[in-house]
Amino acid sequence: MPATVGKKGFTTLSEINVTPFVDVMLVLLVIFMVTAPMMAQGIKVDLPEAAAKELQIDEKQIIITVKEDGSIFLDKYKMDLAGLGKKLEAIYKGRRNREIFLRADREVRYGYIIKVMAEVKKAGLEKLGMITEPPRRPPKTEGPGVS
Repeated sequence: MPATVGKKGFTTLSEINVTPFVDVMLVLLVIFMVTAPMMAQGIKVDLPEAAAKELQIDEKQIIITVKEDGSIFLDKYKMDLAGLGKKLEAIYKGRRNREIFLRADREVRYGYIIKVMAEVKKAGLEKLGMITEPPRRPPKTEGPGVS
């Protein structure tokens, strides 16, 4: 339906702009593709499952782990949430690669993960990858409920 002119010359637009939706979906796809190979780490957490392509990494990456009880580890060193941002600033001060990865137990509350991510952002790190587990069983490709 074309745009119509109202009382004072204003027009109505009856089209939906899907460009922002597509942009968000592409960003999420890249995040999942980047984070898949970072699954092997020393601290045990029950990660959520997601399928993604493995990524080749040249230098040692730093990983933040959040356990089910809310304890935070920077690689294998226990940290508190308040000191995480300052520690990350000090670590990344002279680094060329300003990328970090986050592993969080599937039972950790979403709000707590957001607080951890905010500390990472305050430290000036813009690239934050999320680590997941590959699915334990292959996804359904046929049958009821699959479109």
